[in-house]
Amino acid sequence: MLAAERAENERLRQIIKELQRHRFGRRAESLPIDQLLLGLEEAEQIEAEGFASEEAADLEKRAERARKRRTNRGSLPAHLPRLEQVVDIQDKTCPCCRGALHAIGEDVSERLDVVPAQFRVIVTRRPKYACRACEEVVVQAPAPARLVEGGIPTEAMVAHILVSKYADHLPLYRQAQIYARQGVNLDRSTLADWVGKVAFLLRPVHARLFERLKASDKLFADETTAPVLDPGRGRTKTGQLFAYARDDRPWGGSDPPGVAYLYAPDRKAEQAIRHLQGFVGTLQVDGYAGYKVLAERNAVSLAFCWSHVRRKFYELAQSGPAPIATEALARIATLYQVEGEIRGRSAEERRAARQARSRLIVAALEPWLREKLGLVSQKSKLAEAIRYALSRWQGLSRFLDDGGVEIDSNVVERAIRPIALNRKNALFAGSDGGGEHWAVIASLVETCKLNAVDPQAYLGDVIARIVAGHPQSQIDDLVPWAYAPQPLRAVA
Repeated sequence: MLAAERAENERLRQIIKELQRHRFGRRAESLPIDQLLLGLEEAEQIEAEGFASEEAADLEKRAERARKRRTNRGSLPAHLPRLEQVVDIQDKTCPCCRGALHAIGEDVSERLDVVPAQFRVIVTRRPKYACRACEEVVVQAPAPARLVEGGIPTEAMVAHILVSKYADHLPLYRQAQIYARQGVNLDRSTLADWVGKVAFLLRPVHARLFERLKASDKLFADETTAPVLDPGRGRTKTGQLFAYARDDRPWGGSDPPGVAYLYAPDRKAEQAIRHLQGFVGTLQVDGYAGYKVLAERNAVSLAFCWSHVRRKFYELAQSGPAPIATEALARIATLYQVEGEIRGRSAEERRAARQARSRLIVAALEPWLREKLGLVSQKSKLAEAIRYALSRWQGLSRFLDDGGVEIDSNVVERAIRPIALNRKNALFAGSDGGGEHWAVIASLVETCKLNAVDPQAYLGDVIARIVAGHPQSQIDDLVPWAYAPQPLRAVA
C-alpha cells in the first residue's frame, strides 16, 4: 500500500510539473527561433543606435561603415520599378578657367523606397449609342461581371482582405480600422459579406485541391480546434479543422506540395473516415485513436510520428532527473541524426540508409523500452510514455521500409500553425459556416505559400476568372500549383 501511494504521489507530482511548464514555461521542444529573433531585434536596434552616435562624433568611422554597407548590401530586385532623380550641378563652367565642362561619367546609387498601400477607384464608363433613323435603337456594351452585384469591391480588393485575414492574421474589424485611417469607411459586416461570397465561389477549387491530394499515395493528417460561436447557448463550441497535407520535397518527389483543411463540428473518427473516402496509401499521423478506426475500415496504412513519442519523454526529462527518459531521448536523437544526413536524397537512397543504420537503433530500442516498463510503476507518466510508443510500434517502424515516408508528421504540424495564429487573433469563428469559409480560403492561401505563389495575386486573378465564367471542366487550371497569371489588361 505504501509503494502504491508513493507511485501515485509521484504521478501527481509529474502532472503538476507538466501543468506548470505548460502554463509558465515555453512549450516548444526545440529552440524557439521566432522568440529568439524578437530578442535579437532589440539588441540590434541598440547596437545601431550606438553606431549612429559614434558616426556623428567621428567622420572617419562614418565613411568606413558607409563603404562596408556599399560592399555588402547587394543589388535590389530588377523587377521593381525605378524612379530616377538626377542631382546635377547648376553651373557647368570650369571654376578655374571658366570654360565649358563636359560629362565624363556618373555615380549611380539605389535606395529602397515604399509607397504606402493606397486605395483607388476604378471608374467604368459604358457609352450609349443611338441611331438617328431608328428612334428605339440604343446600343451599349454589356456591363462586365462583378463579384458583388451592385457592390463596390474589385477582385483585387477582396483578395487583399482575404490575404490580410488568413495569411497575415488580421481580423476583419482590425482591417476596417486600418481602412478608416485612410478615409475609407467600410463596416466590418460589409467585409464579412464579401468574404462569404468569395468563399462560396472558391469552394469548387478547394474541393478539387483536396481531390488531387487524395489521389496521392502518401498524406499527412492532423487536426486542431476551431472555436465557433454557438448563439443558442451564448458561448463558443469546439469545432475541428482537419488538415491533410502532401509534401514530397524531402525525397525529390514530383508531386507539388499542398494542404487542404476541412471543417468538422467534432473530432469523431467518422469525420476522418468521411474525408478520406477513396484514399489508398500511407497516412502519417499522430497518436489520435480516430485514425486507427480509419485504418481498420479503409485500405490505409498508418505511419506514426516519432516527434510525438519524443515529446512525451522530453516533458519528463524537463521536469527533473529522469535517467530513463533522458536515455530514450538520446536514442531517438540518433534516428534524427540519420534523417538529417539523408534529407533531400532519393527515396531509394533514404530507404537504404535507414535499413543500414536506423533499423538497428529501432530494433534495440523496443526491447529496452519493454525492459524499463517492467521496472517502473505502471501508473507513472513514464510508463504512459513507454506504452504510447510500444502500442504504436508497427506504425513507428514503417518509415524504415519506405524512403518516401517521413520519420514524423512535422509537415502537417507546420501547416497547423497558421490556423493557431488566426485562432489566437480572431478568438473564434462566427458559425459552422464561418469555419468552412476558414477551411476553404486557408487551404488555398497555405498551398500558395508552399508553392512560392503570391497568394494575393493568385486569389485576385482566380476570383476574376471565376466571376467571368471560368469553365468547370478546366478547374485544374485554378489550383495553386498549376496557376499561371493571365496577362494584365490595361484600364482605360
